[in-house]
Amino acid sequence: MNTSHSPLRFIPRSCLAASVLAAIALPLFFSAPARGAGEPATVTFRKIFKTSYPEFVEIKISEVGSATYDIRQLDEQPSPQPFEINRALVDRVFQLAAQLHDFNGVNLDVHRRIANLGEKTFRYEKGGEAHEVTFNYTLDGTANQLLDIFEGLGRQQVDMDNLQRAMRYDRLGVNDALLRLEGDYNNKLIPAPERLLPTLDQLASDEKYLDMARQRARGLASRIRNSHT
Repeated sequence: MNTSHSPLRFIPRSCLAASVLAAIALPLFFSAPARGAGEPATVTFRKIFKTSYPEFVEIKISEVGSATYDIRQLDEQPSPQPFEINRALVDRVFQLAAQLHDFNGVNLDVHRRIANLGEKTFRYEKGGEAHEVTFNYTLDGTANQLLDIFEGLGRQQVDMDNLQRAMRYDRLGVNDALLRLEGDYNNKLIPAPERLLPTLDQLASDEKYLDMARQRARGLASRIRNSHT
């Protein structure tokens, strides 16, 4: 019995290889996320003010809530340190940045001949996108609100570092360091006072410090807690 067979078709090897590569690459192309699509945005504040203390302040806040600070003199090595920041303050930072168009194409400086108040920079980054603006002094209300937050976070960290340093190396200076911190708190210059509570509680409970300092720490901690209830 005769049976008929369709003739075999031979596909050139080069075409076959190209087809296989296309079959592999096609799903990868469609499944790969766009560059930076899943990366959290960050807002960074940097201030450089030579001959002051500190000369360099850089605070970086991520929209997921993580943050770092680097506060030092310019001749010191960079040393960013992590710190905690509450969700409400993170949201406020990014709301203000959004009102400033994430610093894209904005001009904040007054461009007048005034004293040098330090070179200040706001920077927004997300994936491959980055915008920044630098100024000495601004009259923009939104920018000044954002500046107050970052300046306050820097001042708060310096106050806390000074207090912790005194607790380790200068017990007699603890009360003076605590007075400076309390003064900034009274003047509403500390944006995240809850971060002070572990240090204040440690000071209040440790009998090796002067009773005056312990009582002041206890009172300030109580005021901070009551303000958040």
